[in-house]
Amino acid sequence: MTKNNNVIENATVVIHNNNIKSINDSVPSEATIIDGKGKWLIPGLIDMHVHTLSSGSFSRGYATRGSTVNFNTQNLMTPYIANGVTTVFELSGRLGHFSQRDKIMEKSVIGPRMAIAAVIDGKGNEIKATTALEGRQSVRNAKGLRYRFIKVYTWLNEETFKAVIDEAEKQNMKVVGHIPTTFEGKPTEDLFVPHFGLIAHAEELSKQTNDYSYEKAQEFARLAKENNTWLIPNLSNMDWISKQAESLESIQNLSSLKYVHPLMKSKWLNSNRYYGASPKLIEFYNKQKDFHTQIVKAFKEEGVPMLAGTDAGISGIVWGFSLHDELELLVEAGLTTEEVLASATRLPAEWLEIDDKIGTIETGKFADLILLDKNPLEKIGNTRSISGVFVNGKWLDKTKIDTMLLKVAKWNDAHKEKYQWKNRKNL
Repeated sequence: MTKNNNVIENATVVIHNNNIKSINDSVPSEATIIDGKGKWLIPGLIDMHVHTLSSGSFSRGYATRGSTVNFNTQNLMTPYIANGVTTVFELSGRLGHFSQRDKIMEKSVIGPRMAIAAVIDGKGNEIKATTALEGRQSVRNAKGLRYRFIKVYTWLNEETFKAVIDEAEKQNMKVVGHIPTTFEGKPTEDLFVPHFGLIAHAEELSKQTNDYSYEKAQEFARLAKENNTWLIPNLSNMDWISKQAESLESIQNLSSLKYVHPLMKSKWLNSNRYYGASPKLIEFYNKQKDFHTQIVKAFKEEGVPMLAGTDAGISGIVWGFSLHDELELLVEAGLTTEEVLASATRLPAEWLEIDDKIGTIETGKFADLILLDKNPLEKIGNTRSISGVFVNGKWLDKTKIDTMLLKVAKWNDAHKEKYQWKNRKNL
């Protein structure tokens, strides 16, 4: 998956510790051999938009009280790695995510690499800022807490939004996120602020206009190109919103639902924020969904880089499994299989500025790899045909992956009565 993307046939890849030591060179005599004959080796996948659960509390508690809902970190991470997702971009960063990342790095948990963004918003998110001064201080505070990225959110006013982005540039922190509602009705060029480097959803663009023409999509693409703003199309987001707005059967029938923590499963099925929408709203969702396809086509035409991200954690969008759905939606929207694979490997690594470490299969990089039974260049759905995964150099074959998934499913089933969304404040 390098830029040239030459397919290496009959390759021998030597992994030592957690790095790719050589490709088509000599094999050490003491090496363990994994037979990949007839299979395909690709870089580990990167989901650039996830919301991973982390321990916390739904009740106010008291000064010395800790989390009342504690999630098993391995159970949360298993669906990612079972699907070959070896890096994630956490876009609802909390301190609990740093603890998860530390457990993964110290190898007490097998999980993906985690990049974490601090959310700055004008309302009740983790970090609230309503003035330019508060916005700038919030960025500095986030950097002090070891965040490397800033996520701007929906309810920032224009002055604070611009101040956050400007301060992030001064602090050498990249910015991802939403386009605030304050820009609705304003000239399109106002949406693209220098150093606003990555839009979290195509929906952020469709919310800013009533003109769902291809010409409007082309305008967005041109301005994004001029501003060097990349895009996470996140087609899964509106696809799942429109499905569950009409019926919850789409969620009930998910084969991956058994790997969802019972608290979230209960929320998705019993307190679903989208189910029961009016026919008019459902029609609007479907129009947005169609326009997002036009946006993908326009951004491709303009040459704006696009990154695969799913909004995993939103109802119906299951961690790990959903990335394969997203890749298929991107192909349906007009990207080639090669372009889609790049959107989930090399390009995300480049935006995260870790492309010297992951994203391609090259000597010296971390051994985050997927061995597939079928060629993903022929059909993107073949990314699901996982024979095994290397996670930071650790080999997990299909039998091991299935065993880990079964453990998650059994735990979830055994605890389904305890974790009901309606009783969350009493946990």
